[in-house]
Amino acid sequence: MSEPKNPPPAGDTYKGWVFKWTNYIKGYQRRWFVLSNGLLSYYRTQAEMGHTCRGTINLATATITVDDACNFVISNGGAQTYHLKASCEVERQKWITALELAKAKAVRIQAESDDSGDDFSPSALPVAPGQGAGSQNSEVQSTLRTLGSKVEDLSTCNDLISKHGSALQRSLSELDSLRLTADAGDKIRQVTERATLFRITSNAMINACRDFLALAQAHSKRWQKALQAEREQRVRLEEALEQLAKQHNHLERAFRGAAQANATVDNKGAVGPGKGEASDEDDDNEFFDAMEEAPEFITVPADPQFHKSSSNASGLNNEMCADDQSLNEEPLAMNQESPSQDLVPLKKRRTRIPDKPNYSLNLWSIMKNCIGKDLSKIPMPVNFNEPLSMLQRLSEDLEYHELLDKAAKCHSSLEQMCYVTAFCVSAYSTTVYRTGKPFNPLLGETYELDRRRESGYRSLCEQVSHHPPAAAHHVISDRGWTLRQEITVASKFRGKYLSIMPLGTIHAVFGKSNNHYTWKKVTTTVHNIIVGKLWIDQSGEIDVVNHTTGDRCHLKFAPYSYFSRDVARKVTGVVMDKDGKAHYVLSGTWDEKMEFSRVMQSSRGGEYGAEGKQKTVYQTLKARELWKRNPLPDGAENMYFFTSLALTLNEPEDGVAPTDCRRRPDQRLMEEGRWDEANSEKQRLEEKQRIARREREREAASQRASSQSEEAVDEDSFADHSLKSVPHDNYRARWFELCEDQITGEQVHIYKGGYWEAKELGSWEGIQDIY
Repeated sequence: MSEPKNPPPAGDTYKGWVFKWTNYIKGYQRRWFVLSNGLLSYYRTQAEMGHTCRGTINLATATITVDDACNFVISNGGAQTYHLKASCEVERQKWITALELAKAKAVRIQAESDDSGDDFSPSALPVAPGQGAGSQNSEVQSTLRTLGSKVEDLSTCNDLISKHGSALQRSLSELDSLRLTADAGDKIRQVTERATLFRITSNAMINACRDFLALAQAHSKRWQKALQAEREQRVRLEEALEQLAKQHNHLERAFRGAAQANATVDNKGAVGPGKGEASDEDDDNEFFDAMEEAPEFITVPADPQFHKSSSNASGLNNEMCADDQSLNEEPLAMNQESPSQDLVPLKKRRTRIPDKPNYSLNLWSIMKNCIGKDLSKIPMPVNFNEPLSMLQRLSEDLEYHELLDKAAKCHSSLEQMCYVTAFCVSAYSTTVYRTGKPFNPLLGETYELDRRRESGYRSLCEQVSHHPPAAAHHVISDRGWTLRQEITVASKFRGKYLSIMPLGTIHAVFGKSNNHYTWKKVTTTVHNIIVGKLWIDQSGEIDVVNHTTGDRCHLKFAPYSYFSRDVARKVTGVVMDKDGKAHYVLSGTWDEKMEFSRVMQSSRGGEYGAEGKQKTVYQTLKARELWKRNPLPDGAENMYFFTSLALTLNEPEDGVAPTDCRRRPDQRLMEEGRWDEANSEKQRLEEKQRIARREREREAASQRASSQSEEAVDEDSFADHSLKSVPHDNYRARWFELCEDQITGEQVHIYKGGYWEAKELGSWEGIQDIY
């Protein structure tokens, strides 16, 4: 057995081999134990430390008992119990000493964490950048906690020294009373071991005293300086805060006075400034005051002269009204390329699915072993799913496709940018109540959404990779736009919440103007995974870029904050041209609606941002609505909170490909409420996919081996010898091909054609059987 290190101060890593009781057949087996940060973990070998932990016990709630000279037991009250055995009493006592030190510190840290979580004081608030008081206070508090920890270590070591000293004295007394018999050797050996234990514990205490003294000497003068600087900084902050409050009050009065004066001039000659006009002006001010909460800019009402001359300066409003009217009057259910198609009645889509069964399941029993892992690699029962595939969830981005229809009719690229941005935001509106996990698609799984007759577009998705999971999506519309994307979803379970990070770029191309837009997706977070009601938040920043004109819109999805005065789920953005001039301000929420205001004038001034720079003030016209969320269908709470479109996504259809999601049996069984059968079917499909993957790897390895033998490649010609032993999967997507994106330079899958032609012919030759 390897000799572990001397007992370190609590919190340091302590490692070594210890025998652990496994079962009555194998008995005690040697395991590698690691003590770190109050946690005792064990592994079969040292090599497993990087990837596979066999078990962990928290010492803060554990009890440590000694059985005999070499055996000791660690238990946390019944859920976990480790029966351990050291090679000798000296080594056992080394572990006992280290464990008791670590437990004392773990209990102390837990108590401090509970106290800090209950108390909320102004000292806990963040300090603005450039002010050192917060950092100094944090340093002092950290040092004090460290010193307190060292004192506790000294106290623990003192107790241990007393305990071992008493035992040593008893052994010496017994030795004095003995005659030189056969027992003398055993007693002498016992005294020697106890003396060794006493020496080890004494060394630990001496080291702790040395650390304490060195730390106290190093920080004594710094504490005094830091405390004095904090007092002075606090006085300066109080004075600055009082001055800012006075300036804010003065500017607010001046702004309201100017607004009332403008209103009086605007209404002069019509009606006197009566109560009704004051009420209207107050309503306008209330709207724009709410906009002042935007983190990066401020919007205020434009001067009346801009309102009067806006139509002469630009025909934007007239153009938008004309576009909106034309879209509303267009017979969307008619394909204009075939005049006779309007005689065929549209297919009636379903409006309900079977209600979700009320099955109970202990989530923690499944998720406790998944912390820190990629969720796509964890086998999950269908109880946490919704009866839709990830490919169908991608197709749900087209819920508000009419925004792209309107964008295709725009004459101005900046106006078109507003609609494209609204479409980008609208994709998240379907997620607000959707806490169920979609099915992970099988490799080669496809999904088509043919709405050409109703809405003018056709959509096709295919799962093109399994590890990492990646789906390619292509949409073409008869109304002048094309949409494509390849999304890889990375997800991590963090214990209290689940983070979902979509990776990939979305492209929208408009045929008439040849404008090419790209953007990415923000991070989705599912909160209260273990305790409480699940809720979803979207957060992050994205740029919608027009690569043809250089126009850009920077969008910010504000994360939820308990202390924020902003409306929840807020989204803000500014549309700028290639020169950086702002033209539109967008605002709203990702779950309700988006509005836009035209910028008439911009200037620097007003409040200061987090980086110490003044925010930009935009004078805007009255806001207009870009997009508004459709209401959910009746009874949606019993149907997984599906939208009207989502209810139709898994509806059976004739003529679809054999790999279509609608034909997936486990998903269909779950929709019908037969969850036990769905779980069994899900396991069968996943095992079938694993077998197919292993077969592809064998074929790839066989082909490569035969190719190498034919070419008689010299062994020394390989630069990387690992490539010769790793079997590669030679899978190729059926309807998409891998190529370089000319806009982003990424390697992505782009639709190569042939699917819709194969559907018309009813010929699905070469399609693999994945179900």
